[in-house]
Amino acid sequence: MKTHAFTLIELLVVIAIIAVLIGLLVPALAGARLSARTTVCGSRLQQIGVALTAYLSDSRDSLPQRKGPLPGGGESIIGSLFAGKKGQLPFYGISEIGAERRPLNAYLISTEVPPDSEPGVFPVDALRSPIDRGALDTGVPIPAFARTDSMYDLIGASYTLNDHTLDGDEFTTLVPPGGGRLPTLTQPSRTWVVGTHPIYNYQQGGDRGMRWFGTPRVEANLLFMDMHVRMRVEVPPGVVNTTEQYTFLP
Repeated sequence: MKTHAFTLIELLVVIAIIAVLIGLLVPALAGARLSARTTVCGSRLQQIGVALTAYLSDSRDSLPQRKGPLPGGGESIIGSLFAGKKGQLPFYGISEIGAERRPLNAYLISTEVPPDSEPGVFPVDALRSPIDRGALDTGVPIPAFARTDSMYDLIGASYTLNDHTLDGDEFTTLVPPGGGRLPTLTQPSRTWVVGTHPIYNYQQGGDRGMRWFGTPRVEANLLFMDMHVRMRVEVPPGVVNTTEQYTFLP
């Protein structure tokens, strides 16, 4: 009885077809994965918005604020400490002030949080974005911290508070010097309040390499003062505090 077997040419054709199909499917799967991660990031920003609304009501319209130690002595409001976990950066209290003492956490975490004095790091998943790819240049002049694969690991949160403009820390926006209530807002639907770190990619005209979506352009997910969320907002090069889509300014 005769049996039919594939010839070498037929096998090569089948392999070639499979390779073409894989080539077509991989980008689609990668795009679907990125879309899913972007959606999760947006959901976490919405969750932060709900917590922030409650916090503002309880704190008489003051954003979450926490003082941290300054390298030269004294203390100041450190925007990075608004929520999240202990980070790795040994400045401004980032590696010391964790989930217990970062103010917005009480509105985000329903379980008991151990004291910051205890060893280990208590995670705060609500402040971790699945699209967090860190920064090629953190701006920290110490080799061990000059770049990072995760802002959540470095700072304690994938998200940042709008407490200064791109011009520098001396130009405050939604948190007054020394802390206090929000300034009067003229355009709450355009003023962002919490966003992913790439919104500060061009701090003081530099480029920190925060291309979290894998594209040449810089994009950020933003929560606005009217508590709506916008995804993949383009961040233009240079010191641009106001665009058609958002503004740092009250």
